[in-house]
Amino acid sequence: MTMTEPGKTDLSDIVGGFQAMVGYRIVRWERDLAEVEIDVDAQHHNRSGFVHGGVHATLLDSAAGIAGVYCPVPGNVVRAVTLSFSIQYIAAARIGTLRAIGRRRGGGRSIFFAAAELFDAGGKLIATGEGTYRYIAGFEPPDGGPRGKG
Repeated sequence: MTMTEPGKTDLSDIVGGFQAMVGYRIVRWERDLAEVEIDVDAQHHNRSGFVHGGVHATLLDSAAGIAGVYCPVPGNVVRAVTLSFSIQYIAAARIGTLRAIGRRRGGGRSIFFAAAELFDAGGKLIATGEGTYRYIAGFEPPDGGPRGKG
């Protein structure tokens, strides 16, 4: 994370690639907490006309993972990969904005645990997930590693 100007955060180290293709956005990010959103419509539906479970999985895993990689050091990033992730589908959604709220729950020097909840546009809980993540060597918290490295 890099502060670009007062109140603005440069997320270019985690925005791009798959995130850009899917179209979710990070709306809140701080130590041990991340919120991501996506606007869904028919292109996100499964054959039954509901938002595909893969969209749920992507948002839950992303919010939980991002919650664990916050780095307050300008010019540095913390990086991690998902080791395991489990999802509980609770309700269906069709259209509107979905929001996932992820929280880092604990961990050590190389592994962390995080959970996330997914809500529909009306605030109804539609899915939850829990994951285990491994920090990438050289990018561990609290200082992370140089943005351009690796």
